[in-house]
Amino acid sequence: MITVESLTRRYAGFTAVDNVSFTARPGRVTGFLGPNGAGKSTTMRVMVGLTAPTSGSATIHGVRFADLPNPGLEVGVLLDASAQHAGRTGREILSVAADTMGLPRTRIDEMLELVSLTPNEARRRVRNYSLGMRQRLGIATALLGDPRVLILDEPANGLDPAGIRWMRDLLRGYADRGGTVLLSSHLLHEIEVIADDLVVIGNGRIVASGTKEELLAAAGTLARSTAPRDLAHALEQAGIASVLAGDGSVRTDADPARVGAVALAAGVALTELRSAEGAGLEDMFLSLTADTQREGVAA
Repeated sequence: MITVESLTRRYAGFTAVDNVSFTARPGRVTGFLGPNGAGKSTTMRVMVGLTAPTSGSATIHGVRFADLPNPGLEVGVLLDASAQHAGRTGREILSVAADTMGLPRTRIDEMLELVSLTPNEARRRVRNYSLGMRQRLGIATALLGDPRVLILDEPANGLDPAGIRWMRDLLRGYADRGGTVLLSSHLLHEIEVIADDLVVIGNGRIVASGTKEELLAAAGTLARSTAPRDLAHALEQAGIASVLAGDGSVRTDADPARVGAVALAAGVALTELRSAEGAGLEDMFLSLTADTQREGVAA
């Protein structure tokens, strides 16, 4: 289990992570979502001891990563598939990791087979690997010590559709066997398919967390118009809080009938009006993080 409690990380004049708290539980895949610069990577770096928190804590089964006697046997980590020694072969990288963890060399062949790196590919130097091959090698390294927890940042980046399906099945099987998976990805469809729980971060703070079903079911009403800003203004004038998402949709907790009545009274034509339940993770994500998106943010 991963437990993050009141985690804050400040730099000179900038707060990257602001009082963040959440839990990733065993037997479940937790999707960790947020726009670029939202604080995901900083939070994950604190989890694995690469960045010190300003305050608060992040623990693995109640223990800080730095205090684990043999971290690789407890936590599998993949934060940057390109951060591997380019001059070593894939087999050499796994050999160094196995020796560090005190594992038998037979484990190397098991992992190479698991991630579908052939003997010839394992003998190639990493500088000659594609991004997808580096991702597979990174996953092999993360799983080498048979850990109980996986912390992965964009593990499907660079994989082809078959590779993404393979990754999905691998992580789902790992969680079903009781493992804890914290998965950060911009591939929202894949997160929607595989995740049990969701944690959404924006501007360094948690904006939503809970089970996937709870968050999607509580999505409220989604409306689209040829004049979305006019619609948002009309709702505001009627005392209805709303969010103008980066994709031009307007989301509110008010029921669809009331939104329709406000739009009619204001003379704003609607092109879509429906309950947002079932609208999907992408719509929910854009709505929750509308004020932190670089593209299409309302003025």
